[in-house]
Amino acid sequence: MKCNFISIFLFSVMTSVCYSQKTENLDTSTLEINPHKNYKPKHFFEKEYVKIGFTPTLLFTGSALTWRTRKDIKDVRNRYIPTFKYTFDDYLQYVPAATTFGLKAAGVKGRNDFKRSAITYMTSMGIMTVLVNGIKYSAKVERPDGSKRNSFPSGHTAVAFANATFLDKEYGLVNAGYSIAGYGAATMTGVGRGLNNRHWVSDIFAGAGIGILSTQLAYFFIDKIYGNKGDNLSLLSGLDSHENPSFLSLKIGFAASSESLLESNKEGSLAKVGWEAGLEGAYFFHKNWGVGGEFVVTSFPIKSINLNDLDLSEEGRDAILYTDAPGYLTFSAGPYYNLNLSEKWSLTAKALIGYTIGAQGEIIVRNTDTTTITEDIIIANYKPKNTIQYTPGLSLTYHITDNIGISSYVDFSHSQSTYKFTYNPDYFEIDSNESNVDYEKSPFNYVSLGFRLTAFF
Repeated sequence: MKCNFISIFLFSVMTSVCYSQKTENLDTSTLEINPHKNYKPKHFFEKEYVKIGFTPTLLFTGSALTWRTRKDIKDVRNRYIPTFKYTFDDYLQYVPAATTFGLKAAGVKGRNDFKRSAITYMTSMGIMTVLVNGIKYSAKVERPDGSKRNSFPSGHTAVAFANATFLDKEYGLVNAGYSIAGYGAATMTGVGRGLNNRHWVSDIFAGAGIGILSTQLAYFFIDKIYGNKGDNLSLLSGLDSHENPSFLSLKIGFAASSESLLESNKEGSLAKVGWEAGLEGAYFFHKNWGVGGEFVVTSFPIKSINLNDLDLSEEGRDAILYTDAPGYLTFSAGPYYNLNLSEKWSLTAKALIGYTIGAQGEIIVRNTDTTTITEDIIIANYKPKNTIQYTPGLSLTYHITDNIGISSYVDFSHSQSTYKFTYNPDYFEIDSNESNVDYEKSPFNYVSLGFRLTAFF
């Protein structure tokens, strides 16, 4: 050890002497020191403010885009599960935070020690409370159940996503399963708020954005104060990360159907472009192959028909035939294949098989004469039978960071649908030996295109 030290010392002295001999006649007044010579500018998505605000911005955008259609989405809920009322969302919102502190109490090392984590968490809750209540009691949006005018944004969802981000920050580097479980619980909390008719979908998107933003800001400020005191980042950085492209995503898009419940003599198919929204995820046990599935709600509005277009009597001119938009709830699963095109781009293919539940609807005659007021007349009801659906699809993903990506997708869905029509005998001539119930079976195909906000684990 002593010999090595002497050798290093002598080498340093000799290097200094040689350097001084080469520079003793150099005019140092001509030298300039450029501190930015070796500076490499950060990529846009590597900048701190982008990391903090990108995902919340996408969620706020989703809130804005769904604002005009929130009542339509509520109508779909009311047709599927009008009496749904379960309080799991009141408790599920706290599970990610309880898990985080439970792991710390059990001695499992996370990003920070217990004290620093507690301070960060309280800061997050403080920011979230100010933002949520400040907006709630300024916007005064009525809840979908009509109970109060404090719907926007969803406080439960904000708490849930703040807690999920807290769990992800503390233990996401330890095991990706913690992040998946945390955000899964938060997502189910948001879904529960919608199913319980307590919030509009725009409230839920906004609440999720505020929750994530609150925890991101809390970590930003507390990290500035504490620096490296009380963190375990150097220890956790040595853990091997999961390099396979497992993901959980929120998807929303448009759906176009080639079939319709009604056909007009003049216009042909009356199906309009609809929408779909849902969750999709997959676990990859190899860099290319994985298994996964999705939960999707799809709805297809149908254009109204002037009764005169159906060659009815003259008195039908001031009335239209209106049909509830067909809606479908689909659970599906199957294999996934991923191909990395470059460091930032990847292509994913899937082949899913699932079970589709159709929503019951009504066919209504609605008066359009403004000089008279009459109630809608329900002339028939329809109910699609539950069936099997096949969905192949492709998605192209841009990896913004190692953990976040934006995907564009196109899916094709096929099923053999059977509709049960029940006609109102007061408005149809039905022979005594005939039934007022009819069945119609036909293939049902639609193409959906949209975007996914994708989190990789």
